[in-house]
Amino acid sequence: MNDRDERTGAAATSYLFTGGRLLDPSGDTLLDGFEVLVENDRIKEVSDRPIATGSATRIDLSGRTLMPGLIDCHVHVVAALVDIAANAMAPSSLAAMRAARILRTLLMRGFTTVRDAGGADHGLVRAIDEGLIEGPRLIISGKALSQTGGHGDSRVRSDDRMPFPDRVGALCRLADGVDGVRKAAREEIKSGARFVKIMANGGVASPNDPIHALGYSRDEISAAVEEAKNAGLYVAAHLYTDEAIVRAVDCGVHSLEHCNLIRPETALRAAAAGAVAVPTLVTYEALAAEGKAFGLSPESVAKIETVRSGGVASLSIMREAGLPMAFGSDLLGPLQRHHCLEWEIRARALPIAEIIRSATLVGARLCGLEGQIGAIAPGAYADLIVVDGDPYRDVGVLQRDGAHMAAIMKGGAFAKCSLA
Repeated sequence: MNDRDERTGAAATSYLFTGGRLLDPSGDTLLDGFEVLVENDRIKEVSDRPIATGSATRIDLSGRTLMPGLIDCHVHVVAALVDIAANAMAPSSLAAMRAARILRTLLMRGFTTVRDAGGADHGLVRAIDEGLIEGPRLIISGKALSQTGGHGDSRVRSDDRMPFPDRVGALCRLADGVDGVRKAAREEIKSGARFVKIMANGGVASPNDPIHALGYSRDEISAAVEEAKNAGLYVAAHLYTDEAIVRAVDCGVHSLEHCNLIRPETALRAAAAGAVAVPTLVTYEALAAEGKAFGLSPESVAKIETVRSGGVASLSIMREAGLPMAFGSDLLGPLQRHHCLEWEIRARALPIAEIIRSATLVGARLCGLEGQIGAIAPGAYADLIVVDGDPYRDVGVLQRDGAHMAAIMKGGAFAKCSLA
């Protein structure tokens, strides 16, 4: 067509999706007879009647399902290796190229937006936005904040060298004391962070902190929360134990990552405070199966079962409490090939419609893009996937690394399309 995009001056593009079924994630059944018009990077019109347009390219869905692009709210795109310290020591140019490959893989699985929970910087965001690399919309926290000896401190006990927080491959930076946390949070926000990530509990892939260890004092957590709120943002915290979750909620943390060992009363408390949980169950299955082979230390291997055993049970606890859950994966290095198993694990405890909402509507809110992603509605970004089958009946069509996806569109541009 001869029209031009007013923002870029480039030739405008327009597509009309017709002949398929529509998945509205607010419901639990597919809708028939709808057409969707895309102009440039946005959805222009959604109608249960034929849309009159003479210039749009018609895309015949042939009975397939059109649904919003998926959202993963807990990834680490710079973690190309399971060994977190090795990621940080890699040359930044190499780490960036590895991240580019991971980002494209995520997009080809149908994830058109991802929230990086520690590591990715604004340079990767710009590289995607400028079309230098192909990947999902990227929402970043910058480097996650950890106390010395906490989950973000990957040094063994005999290593007194300072870490490399300025490297692209580093997931975290150390910040101690209220003033240190304030300064680190301000620096990450200044550098483009859309939320602040802190390590408020012990973790698996770190050598010195048992799972039950509490990360940061209440004053330090509150300082991070205040700095985030001052910037109109929020804090996400790495958490496993019930005690750690209670502290975080009381201090104003909004996004609760993992939550494997949460108890019913705490889930109710978190829901009442307006928090959102981000379970990441697939990472423990993958680490248990292959972590040792990919260099996970014996200390870390010994900690896996502590959090793995409570994972599926935590889903039911949070659901019954009315605590919203976003979709997350948290996989490191080669273990990212297990990404799509998260759908199957969640389906052991949750209705499929709720899992899909976690990866669309709930994720959109947590990314600060409600109404713009995770939905098929006028004005939203044209982030769309075309699926062979009905995800409500068989969540497996969202697995197999996008094998059941005939088309993947992000911002009005096809990343994949096998449709006429």
